[in-house]
Amino acid sequence: MSVATDTTTDTATDTTTASPAVTGFDRVSPLEPLELPGDVIAGLPPTNTDAIPPLADHWKQLDLREILRRPAAFVSIGQSNSCYRPGGAQYAEGHAHRGTLDKTVRAAAAARRAGNFAFNWVGYSIFRDDYPKSDFDRVQYHSWTGAIDATPEQIAWDNTLVGELRELVEPGDREFFETAFQTAFVGTDLMGDLARRRVEVIVLAGIHLDWCIEGNARAARDNGFLPIVIGDTTGAQKPEQEQAAFERINEFFAPVISTEEFVGLLQD
Repeated sequence: MSVATDTTTDTATDTTTASPAVTGFDRVSPLEPLELPGDVIAGLPPTNTDAIPPLADHWKQLDLREILRRPAAFVSIGQSNSCYRPGGAQYAEGHAHRGTLDKTVRAAAAARRAGNFAFNWVGYSIFRDDYPKSDFDRVQYHSWTGAIDATPEQIAWDNTLVGELRELVEPGDREFFETAFQTAFVGTDLMGDLARRRVEVIVLAGIHLDWCIEGNARAARDNGFLPIVIGDTTGAQKPEQEQAAFERINEFFAPVISTEEFVGLLQD
């Protein structure tokens, strides 16, 4: 988790274009909405598809096309203004320029067309002053946002599902926030909802790969589900952390596939 130094946003359009700076509580975002420097953007990989390893040999024994036709849930995690809009508390990680959002839009659209997916849009707030906390939580959460003097309105903006995904939300979709450290399976009604829908397969997309995505993949397996991670919809804090996370998840917890592979598997 990285948090930018205090760096406004275009409140009318909510675009990624930097707007003239205003100060303090006049802006909608927690931090000043400045675009990343050009050299930083140029150094970011436009996608992490090439870092996705081949399927582990044991997954190759499965018919993923058939599995993805079972009752399923598409779960997007943490894909908020915080990560994708200038002024977001996590914007400095560069996810807006690493291809994960476009891939998620494509994957979600394919899942929607397939007709057998329930949709869960899961938020993750790094502003956790009002969360119950252990001593470990207290010091770690403070390290994330303790230096940011944000209003409740700015925090709400930071936590909001990014516009490109908001456009995909339909009646009947579920929206809620993780309350645990790294999984939606604790402290929410996700398990009960999945059980009522007879869901077997959970497809995971979002931020961060080596945190909430891996945590939810592990929890899904432990609770008897079949998790599949769409790797290029996800990102770690730093691109160089992703290959090891992909390899670990793919070997032990869930198949990791690309958006292209996911879309292809859903086609008749």
